[in-house]
Amino acid sequence: MKRYLTIDGGTTNTRLYLVEDRNIVAREKLGVGARDGKAAITAALQKAIPNLLAENGIKEEALSAIIASGMITSENGLYPLEHLTAPAGICELHDGMKRKIFSEICKTPFHFIPGVKILGKSAMETDMMRGEETELMGLSDRLDPDALYVLPGSHSKLISVDGKGRITKSETSLTGELLSAVLCGTILKDSVGFCEEEPDEKAIFAGYEDCLKNGLNRTLFQVRIRKNLFGEKTSDCYGYLLGALLCGEVGQILRSGKETIVLGGQKQLRKATALLLKRYTKKEIVLLSDSVVESATAMGAVAIFEAEGR
Repeated sequence: MKRYLTIDGGTTNTRLYLVEDRNIVAREKLGVGARDGKAAITAALQKAIPNLLAENGIKEEALSAIIASGMITSENGLYPLEHLTAPAGICELHDGMKRKIFSEICKTPFHFIPGVKILGKSAMETDMMRGEETELMGLSDRLDPDALYVLPGSHSKLISVDGKGRITKSETSLTGELLSAVLCGTILKDSVGFCEEEPDEKAIFAGYEDCLKNGLNRTLFQVRIRKNLFGEKTSDCYGYLLGALLCGEVGQILRSGKETIVLGGQKQLRKATALLLKRYTKKEIVLLSDSVVESATAMGAVAIFEAEGR
């Protein structure tokens, strides 16, 4: 049996997955990330790794490897790595991995997967990623060059690959971070707040269409107008906000020239993006399941690690 511990390091959170023969048997989310620095990440892993193994009755020597990707390889992470230059696929990512032992954490070697940078002719054609390359490799055994892979999240990515499944192009939007900033740091937090109720589809469409006509800044204030003067439900104000924030990203997708759109990424943004695309385009929309998306980074890390000789 091949048993791995994979680490998905984000900016604010770090996720651990225990994988046995390509099946996730345990997972844990830590409330630290690259934002907190190397010392905080080290301290968190010192506790989390032995605890996760003990809870599942596994000795450390039973691990085949620890595989880490994402912001854990950034300048503020545990082990900074340079980005690979596109085109880069599963073999290039495998060859670009770096092995390092952190004896203060555990005896098992860490294998770090580098991010990918796309060098264009201008700043707007240039992009970079840390973590999404691993997530992408876990979405499918065979990536389609005729498809656009959309991974909405804190940093939403629109990724294209070539016939060899290598990343050739990427466009990034700060959709998730902007949503968080609006919800936590502006006057709109009183109009939207946190709500578990699903917004009405019409609210999402209204936010999108108003943003098309009037721009993002003007549309954002309409959230407050709708709540305070029209008495709209919090959930529908949230849906209106989602539609507005996704307007630019959906426009990028519509202009991409790809006829197949594969949607992964964060669940709520994924669903809202799919809803908008199904209304405003005739492109084929492939909405990936929660189970595929939630396991993608761990599966991608294992696939990259095992890719030697492919």
